[in-house]
Amino acid sequence: MSYPPQEPDQPPSPYEPPSGEPGQSSPPPGYEQYGQPGQYGQPPSYGQPGPYGQPGPYGQPGPYGQPGPYGQPGPYGQPPPGRGTNILAVLSLVFAFVFPPAGIVFGHVAKQQLRRTGEEGDQLATWGLILGYVFTAIGLLACCGWIALTIWGSSDGGSSYN
Repeated sequence: MSYPPQEPDQPPSPYEPPSGEPGQSSPPPGYEQYGQPGQYGQPPSYGQPGPYGQPGPYGQPGPYGQPGPYGQPGPYGQPPPGRGTNILAVLSLVFAFVFPPAGIVFGHVAKQQLRRTGEEGDQLATWGLILGYVFTAIGLLACCGWIALTIWGSSDGGSSYN
């Protein structure tokens, strides 16, 4: 790398390495105690591992991928927004208890919408259908039983008490 020539009256740039000319600059005090780079006793330079597998300088990770001194990494971002639950699936489950035939209708319509849109709520619609059919069947049996009891009670059973 070549550097632009300096004017004689300007001080040397702090970003340039010293040229080694006499009188330019000398090493800082205490530099000689470490000896030459790479000798025993000198701290490792940037990016080199420390002695005995210890973390190196400047927060480099230690062995086995241990984190540096700065703690855990930040969050990786927000999860994608959910598509939400299909409202007809919820209504199917609610109406299965209130008015079961409506729960059956809402359940079938919700299943069709779920296949098309990919929303959540498939289990709600399924349970709305199951409970809607069960409660409708119980209601029909209760109505048929009540009608049968009414007819049986109003008949004289084939005998007359005159």
